[in-house]
Amino acid sequence: MGMITRIRGRLRSLHTIPKLDPEIRDEKIAETVCLLSVLFLLPYCSRGHSPLLVSLGGWCVATYSCLVLPVMISANYKYPVRWIRQLIAKTPGILRQYSAPTWSVISKVYAPLDKCERIFMKMNNISNLTTQLVFFMMCDRVLLCSFGGTNCPEKKITGLYTLMFYNVIAYCVSYIKELIQKEDWSITVNMAPNSKLKHVAMSATKIVLEWTKAVTFIITVTFMLLVFGLEQGLQHYQPTLLYTLTTWSYYLCTEKIFVDLFLPLLLLLKLKSLEALEAFYAPVILRYYTIALATILVSILTFYGQIRFTILAFYLTVYLKTKDMVLNCLKNLKDEQAMLGKFRYATEDEIENCDDVCAVCLMPMKRARVTPCHHLFHASCLRQCLNNCMICPICKQEYTFIY
Repeated sequence: MGMITRIRGRLRSLHTIPKLDPEIRDEKIAETVCLLSVLFLLPYCSRGHSPLLVSLGGWCVATYSCLVLPVMISANYKYPVRWIRQLIAKTPGILRQYSAPTWSVISKVYAPLDKCERIFMKMNNISNLTTQLVFFMMCDRVLLCSFGGTNCPEKKITGLYTLMFYNVIAYCVSYIKELIQKEDWSITVNMAPNSKLKHVAMSATKIVLEWTKAVTFIITVTFMLLVFGLEQGLQHYQPTLLYTLTTWSYYLCTEKIFVDLFLPLLLLLKLKSLEALEAFYAPVILRYYTIALATILVSILTFYGQIRFTILAFYLTVYLKTKDMVLNCLKNLKDEQAMLGKFRYATEDEIENCDDVCAVCLMPMKRARVTPCHHLFHASCLRQCLNNCMICPICKQEYTFIY
């Protein structure tokens, strides 16, 4: 009886415990959620060659991420920690206060490195080959070794073999393209453009050079056929389908001979949304694709504990490529879009009133731009006129814009 009486007394005393304040309760819940979030993230950060989840397989990473990450994000959004809210609220003021002096110091320190980066980016052949080599090494580590679940040092040479084969293919394509576009098939060199006298030394040099190119091409093609036809691959060279598709697409978008072929393909599509700016859109599209592909591989590579190579790969394949795109091809595209943006699109009624014909090329119009003097032109025709002068080709009035 005494034991039952004490239990009843304790149960009654529970009703006398003061309830926690809602703010204090939410803060305790938020701290608990924050600690649990750190605990759930630990499997991604295990030490060794690869994290615990990655070593178990890609399906384990996907399943764990789909189950845990949404719950963590929603819980932290529902119960944010107080000091985090205060930090977020004070961050804009702190950034405004210290941004100017900090940026000036960073600019002075970064100036020599920025100069070296610009010089490196101007050396197109060296920078392009370096970037390709680093990207192929990333593919070796991510698409061959790591996804296989084991450390494969013998497969790390696959990128070198692959890059060599792709360079051989690029050489063959460039030689065939040269033969197709060649206009002068004579084996002699004239002394002057309008002279019939032949230059013996230059003619001999031309003959030797052309025969050297032809023999080199034949030897290269024979080598490729022997490697892939008779030997059926090299030792430790076993690329997967995903590896081949990834590396080949990246190589196509970065090698000059194939990059030059992308613009005619884009012109062949005749996309109206590009408004005859294919020459400016083509390099931007290729850069966006290569940067996105490299970003995905770098993001995956961060989970495998190779910090130094990951930083190097991000710097060369993502950061420098993005910087080069912003400073060059993207800037040119933005300038052209800004120039055309001053002229609004024509409505369907305005196009019908102009008999659907452009006054410059005399071709039908489905989309057109309107000048301040109310004349309609194709965007491409208007661009060609703007390259010469800011004068309307019909009424000869200078364009004036009201902002």
